[in-house]
Amino acid sequence: MSAPNIETIVSLSKRRGFVFPASDIYGGLGSSWDYGSLGVELANNIKKSWWRWLVHERDDIEGLDSSIIQNRLVWKYSGHETTFSDPLVDCRECKTRFREDKLLDEYSTNRAKEGQDILFAESGQFGDAKKQPNNWLQKHNIPCPNCGKVNWTESRQFNLMLKTTLGAASAEEDESAVAYLRPETAQGIFINFKNVLDTSRRKLPFGIAQIGKAFRNEITPGNFIFRTREFEQMEMEYFCKAEDAPAIHQEFIDEFQKWFHSLGISAENLKLYEQTAEELAHYADRTVDILYRFFPERGDEEKQFDELMGIANRKDFDLKAHSKKPEDREGKRINPDSTEDLSYFDEATKQRFYPYVIEPAVGVNRTLLAVLMDAYTEKTNDKGEMRVILKLKPELAPIKVAVLPLAKNKPEIVAMAKDLKKQLLPAMRTVYDDTGGIGKLYARQDEIGTPFCVTVDHESLEDEAVTVRDRDTWEQERIKIADLKEHLRKKLD
Repeated sequence: MSAPNIETIVSLSKRRGFVFPASDIYGGLGSSWDYGSLGVELANNIKKSWWRWLVHERDDIEGLDSSIIQNRLVWKYSGHETTFSDPLVDCRECKTRFREDKLLDEYSTNRAKEGQDILFAESGQFGDAKKQPNNWLQKHNIPCPNCGKVNWTESRQFNLMLKTTLGAASAEEDESAVAYLRPETAQGIFINFKNVLDTSRRKLPFGIAQIGKAFRNEITPGNFIFRTREFEQMEMEYFCKAEDAPAIHQEFIDEFQKWFHSLGISAENLKLYEQTAEELAHYADRTVDILYRFFPERGDEEKQFDELMGIANRKDFDLKAHSKKPEDREGKRINPDSTEDLSYFDEATKQRFYPYVIEPAVGVNRTLLAVLMDAYTEKTNDKGEMRVILKLKPELAPIKVAVLPLAKNKPEIVAMAKDLKKQLLPAMRTVYDDTGGIGKLYARQDEIGTPFCVTVDHESLEDEAVTVRDRDTWEQERIKIADLKEHLRKKLD
């Protein structure tokens, strides 16, 4: 089984130290979260898995860590300053703020299910409404989902980039002081294309991978860590020839599904969504989203799924946009501010061109949420008590082994347990815990996903053996201390 809803994971996360509300002692900050001792370990393990799979195990991908704050011109020529926005409306009655396109989508879907005309989609106007605000809600008498009234402000575009200023000058004093926190990590890869190409001596096809924070001033964040204004991305830009792009794109769609399965996410909770022509970004040839069942409590199965990651064929837009040579139809340079040409010279064909880009982009936060939801299991013990077991893959588990003394008032047993922890720690993340009875200690470790508990008891002092308990089966076996490390290593592998 998996978690019945996100609220179950919110409760578990706060209770056991995975995720806490940020600034909680001051009333919090909307949709901001801090990762506790277990959460940061789980997030790091997810990132390690992604990095090892893409960068270390493949021979065609390099790593990068670009700056969060870039020259403002990066965002001008990427198009973010003018197009990275959502249509925003406010209800004048209840003062609630909404994304216009989301309300239209919801309204159109509901009408279709009721057997009514799909107001926007059939007329071809819906796609335009999503891209450009046009006061559709007021024109078509669509009520506020919060209060039921029809009294909307005029819709307007709201840029999602978080703005800041550099240096002592304010934006009012000096326009050049304006800067942005990056809304994605991808642009840092594109502007470093030539640097990586020159230093690594790569030939097409090859990729550049990056993990890092991104920031978006979301109009309606929410659903725990599913949508936040500060989040972490794992992005890779794979550069290739135009004719090879479709096949490579499909390869990454297939491979990322396998990677999610390797994290313990079940196939039945994943599905693909092909973006329509109206939904595609202007530069994209094809985009496929991998969806996860984040909302299993919803009656409508389609609404149970939402985006886990996107995999896009961005064509040659990005490197052209940041290059100094490309011209528009009138012969004017598209980018007069760039000092470099980011084209690629193919020695085999003696041709110069701008590579196509395949972009798999996945959020650490959403992956962590999906992993927690899929790992959540409930099991009844012999006493009829319900216990929570977090069946995390050993690779992802924040703690691999917990060493527990059966009697914390026996110095010999405590000393042996602490010594065991030291012996295991270099090979696997191990903790020592004596803060409760053995039953409660087992239950706590089950709930945080620790695969194995090692119990040191009175017999251990005589037979130099310990009891190893399996998290998923609750089965126990007696193992000699001399064989313990190798036994656990095999089990974890």
